[in-house]
Amino acid sequence: MDYQGKGVPLDDSGMDQVCAALGVADAEVWAVLTVETRGFGFLTDRRPQILFERHVFHRLTKGKFDAGNADISNVTPGGYIGGAGEYDRLAKAIALDKANALQSASWGIGQVMGFNFKTAGYASTDKFVAGMVKDENSQLLAMANFIKENGLAAAHAKYQVLLPDLQLRTAQAALKYLGFNPGPIDGIRGRQTTSALIGFQHGEGLPESGLLDQDTFARLQAKAFP
Repeated sequence: MDYQGKGVPLDDSGMDQVCAALGVADAEVWAVLTVETRGFGFLTDRRPQILFERHVFHRLTKGKFDAGNADISNVTPGGYIGGAGEYDRLAKAIALDKANALQSASWGIGQVMGFNFKTAGYASTDKFVAGMVKDENSQLLAMANFIKENGLAAAHAKYQVLLPDLQLRTAQAALKYLGFNPGPIDGIRGRQTTSALIGFQHGEGLPESGLLDQDTFARLQAKAFP
């Protein structure tokens, strides 16, 4: 599969479906998009935006491909190329283990991790990826399903657009002190912060959601500010 589709953007029916799933208005959904996403779900060649997470591939394959493949299988996050270059990393991982490679990338406008395919509303990784290739409606609904299944409030994001989340800012500082790379210490959640949280959660044996839940925050505080 070349992962290239038509690159169809989000439309009114897709937005209505997401609003219904989350029980919010479109303003709250746009707030989530502003804070949590890559802005648009496709590259210029109409393949979904992806980011390959080598530490996730390392975890899912129990490190058996680490030797000679540090760029795609590594205990620590990193090695990002960005843009179309991420597909080169994905292809290298697929040659070693296709199913776990697809689960080790985040996909589409909401950058939902492949290993979250069930909470995103799909029966298999392949069906999830096909949805991400199809259109932004499917990408955004996957994100909405993930938000709903994890008990998150989409409306909360509208306040993050205006003001930093000080708890998240403290978590970013803790991640920085502990050797992770959360990006700017700004109280705004982006992909670098999400990746850093996943890396920290992996090392601590916590659920690898990339979300700043209370268990993760408490562990960060205990480690960075004893």
